[in-house]
Amino acid sequence: MGWLVFGLAAWLAGWWINHVLAHRPKTKATRLAVPVIFGVTLILIWESLVRGLEIPPVLLPPPTQIAATFADKTHILWEDFVQTVIKGALTGYVLGCGAAFLTAVAIDRFPFLQRGLLPVGNFVAALPIIGMAPILVMWFGFDWQSKAAVVVVMVFFPMLVNTVQGLQDTDAMQRDLMRTYAAGYWRTLLKLRLPAAMPFIFNGLKIASTLALIGAIVAEFFGSPIKGMGFRISTSVGQLALDLVWAEIVVAAIVGSAFYGGIALLEKAVTFWHPSQRGRA
Repeated sequence: MGWLVFGLAAWLAGWWINHVLAHRPKTKATRLAVPVIFGVTLILIWESLVRGLEIPPVLLPPPTQIAATFADKTHILWEDFVQTVIKGALTGYVLGCGAAFLTAVAIDRFPFLQRGLLPVGNFVAALPIIGMAPILVMWFGFDWQSKAAVVVVMVFFPMLVNTVQGLQDTDAMQRDLMRTYAAGYWRTLLKLRLPAAMPFIFNGLKIASTLALIGAIVAEFFGSPIKGMGFRISTSVGQLALDLVWAEIVVAAIVGSAFYGGIALLEKAVTFWHPSQRGRA
């Protein structure tokens, strides 16, 4: 009963503090404090409900147990992080987004490619990952190369579509102005069309950042060496080690948020001139 009362008190305190902050002037501190307080409140409620209702750890471990497992299994989590994120997700992300960008430029330079490549890319993007992953694992082996291949397939089309759309974002008057300066295709691309496409390109990069991590983890369910986040999650579920499963989920959430946030910060620095960035601190 005491834990349930504690959870109710934590919820009321979190609600009251955020209510007060909502009526304060918006600053960097208040914008940061609101999600932090909300997250801490959610963790406290989780802890109190699990302990107050005596939910078995095999169903839902409390946050304190997950934190203890996180600290105790740091070496395992780091090994899985390197295998899944650095080798699989990041390699596939760079290759997939890079190939998509070059393909988008080729499509923009030679319009007939758009009618041939985009429908094929749309078809590939519609293929379910649970169907592609086993095939790519058989083609590229059970190590990180097959996971990178899955990531390449997953991020290629979103990046391609956004880049192609961005390169077409300039209007006729802007292109005519470049022609009056005797600017050829490549100069117009570098000086006008590519800068105008940056918001679209970063949108594709942000979408791909979440897909890359998901693809690398899911691909490991279909074959992996004895390390990797997907491998650890699947084996730990079979061993009923849900605390380790949640520790891997915490790592994935932190990495995904940091990756997305890093790209968003880079976007803000590169596209500071765009209307979508105006008014953001």
